[in-house]
Amino acid sequence: MNIQKSFAQMTSTGILYLVATPIGNLDDITVRSLQTLREVDVIACEDTRQTRKLLTHFQIEKRTLSYHEHNKASSGPELINWLLDGKNIALVSDAGLPAISDPGADLVREAIDAGCTVVPIPGANAALTGLIASGLPTEKFVFCGFLPRDKKQRKVELDRLAHYPETLLFYEAPHRITKTLAAMQEVLGDRETVLARELTKRYEEFARGTMSELIGWLEQTEIRGEFCIIVSGYNGQPITEEDTEAWWSHFGLKEHVEHYIEQGMSVKEACKRTAEDRKLTRREVYNEYHQD
Repeated sequence: MNIQKSFAQMTSTGILYLVATPIGNLDDITVRSLQTLREVDVIACEDTRQTRKLLTHFQIEKRTLSYHEHNKASSGPELINWLLDGKNIALVSDAGLPAISDPGADLVREAIDAGCTVVPIPGANAALTGLIASGLPTEKFVFCGFLPRDKKQRKVELDRLAHYPETLLFYEAPHRITKTLAAMQEVLGDRETVLARELTKRYEEFARGTMSELIGWLEQTEIRGEFCIIVSGYNGQPITEEDTEAWWSHFGLKEHVEHYIEQGMSVKEACKRTAEDRKLTRREVYNEYHQD
C-alpha cells in the first residue's frame, strides 16, 4: 500500500513531475507547467529536439535527457538514481500528457516502487480535446490509444471493443488512417465517427460522418497530421452486413478502378488496390477492367 500526500510532506528523494505540454498551440501551456519546467533540475523528454523548441520559445534554459521507448531500459534507472539523490525531474512527452500512449507510464511505476513522489501537472490532451468537440456522447468513454499494427491483433482488439456502449477514442498516424478506418468498419459496423486532426493548430479540422463517408473523404483529401478517431459506442443492435458495407459497394468494378486512377494511381496500382478491396486476384480485376 502506498499513501502519497503530494504537498504535505518533506521527502528525502526528489519529485517526479509529469508536465503537460501543448498539443499544437504553444499558448495552451499552463503557468504552473512553465514554473515547474524552470524549477526542476532536469527535464526528461521523448525527443530532446522537440522539447528544446518549446523551452527556447519560453526562454527556459534547462538540462534535458532523452527518455523514450527505445532507451528507457538505460535511461530509466539513471533517472531513478537522480530522484533518489534528491534531484527533481520533469517528465514531458512531445505533446500533451506524459505517460499517455508513451513509455512515461513505466517511469512513473518505477518511481513509485522506489518510494519517490510523483506529481501531475495537468494540461492539454488530444483525445479529450477531440472528444468534447466531436458531437458524440461524452458521459462515458473509453480511451483505446493506438490499435495494434498487426492485422490479426488489430481485429482481436476491435472484436473486444465491438460491444462497448461507451464512445471510443483512438489515435492514429496519417499513413495508417484509411486502413484503420476500414478495419474498424469491418468489425464495428458503419458507425457515426469523427476524425480530428491538427488540433489547436491553424489547420485544425473535424470530419464528422459515418465510417464509410469518412473513408470516401480520405480518398479525396490530402492526408496530413496525427488523427484522433472518435467512434460512437455500440447501440445494442446487431452488427449486420449492411452496417459493414464497404465504402466502394455502390461502385461497379470499373468505377472502382477509375476511382483510384482519379486519385493519381496508375492502372496497375488501381487494379491492385481494387483487388485487395474486393478480395479478388489482380488478374481478375485487370481482365474485367479491360473488357470492352
